[in-house]
Amino acid sequence: MTVQDVRSFNRFYTNVIGALDYGRRLYAPYTLTESRVLYELAHAPRTDAADLRTQLHLDAGYLTRILNKFEEDGLVERGPSDTDPRRRRITLTAPGRQAAALLDERARETVGAMLDTVPDKDRPRLAEAMRTVRTILGDGDGDGDGDGGGPGDGGRRVPRPEDVVLREPAPGDLGWIIQRNAALYAAEYGFDADYEALVARIVADYAEDHDPRMERTWIAELDGRPVGCVMCVRDGAPGAARLRLLLVEPDARGLRIGDRLVGALVDFAREAGYREVVLWTNDILGAARRIYQRHGFVLVAEKPHHSFGRDLTGQDWRLDLHATPH
Repeated sequence: MTVQDVRSFNRFYTNVIGALDYGRRLYAPYTLTESRVLYELAHAPRTDAADLRTQLHLDAGYLTRILNKFEEDGLVERGPSDTDPRRRRITLTAPGRQAAALLDERARETVGAMLDTVPDKDRPRLAEAMRTVRTILGDGDGDGDGDGGGPGDGGRRVPRPEDVVLREPAPGDLGWIIQRNAALYAAEYGFDADYEALVARIVADYAEDHDPRMERTWIAELDGRPVGCVMCVRDGAPGAARLRLLLVEPDARGLRIGDRLVGALVDFAREAGYREVVLWTNDILGAARRIYQRHGFVLVAEKPHHSFGRDLTGQDWRLDLHATPH
C-alpha cells in the first residue's frame, strides 16, 4: 500500500461526504464543527469545556467563540463544574436540545438515503470494511468520535467509556428494549414470559402516549449498536417521576453506562420540575441497586412476592430531588 493509495481513498471519501451535503443543507445554519460540538453536548448531560476541547481536538480560543455564539443564541448555559470549580460546565438548554435533535434527524435521513442505494447483499461487506479501517488506523487517542483502538491490543479495538453515546430512541429501539429485557432477565435470573409481557406493556404505553417535556427514553450506543437503556415516565403520585427498565448489555458492562443513564435521567427529572424520582426493583439486582445508591436513592420499602416464575423481594426506592445537590 502506498501514500497515493491513501490519498486517493481520501479524495473519494471526501466526495462522498460532499454528496451528503454536510457543509450546506444538512448542518445549516451551523458549521460542521459547530454541529459536532452540539452533538457532543447532546450525548453527555454535563460536559466541561476542557472535555469538549480534548474530545474534538479544538483550539481553546475557537471553542470559546463557538460556545459564546451558542450562549448568545440561547442554546447552552455555562456554570461551574461539579468536580472542579476551576472548570466550566456546559449544558444544553431546551432550544439547544431541539437544535441538536434536528441535526441528528437530518443526518440519519441523509445517510439512510445513501444506504438505500446499497444492495442488501453488500451491506455486511460495507460494514465490515468500515470496521476494518477504524480498527487498523485507530491510534488509541480517539478522534472525538470514539474510533481509536487501544495500544498494545493487537489491533483489536477496546471499548472505552467515552466511546458510548446517549441518544433518543431511533425506529426499532423500543422493540429492542422489549427483546433484550426479556432475553437478559431470562438468561441471568430465570424470569419467565410474564416479565416480557410487563416490559411490552410499559413500552407500548410510552410509545402510544408520552409527553416529551416530562418523559424521556435514553439509548446507550456503542459502535453503532444499542447497549443500554432507561426510561423516565410520570408516576401516579403528583410531582414524581418513575425510573423504568434500566438495562446494560453484558459485553458493555464496566464502562459506567448504568451510571450515565441514571445520571441523565436524574438531571432531566430535575430540569423538568419533578419533586422526586421513584423506582421499583428486586433485591437480586445487586449491580443496579449500587447504581441507585450512588445517585442518592434511598430504600423506602420492601416486600416478598412471587412474580416472573421466581420468589423475589420487591423494593421501592426514592430520590428526593430537593435534597440532592445539582
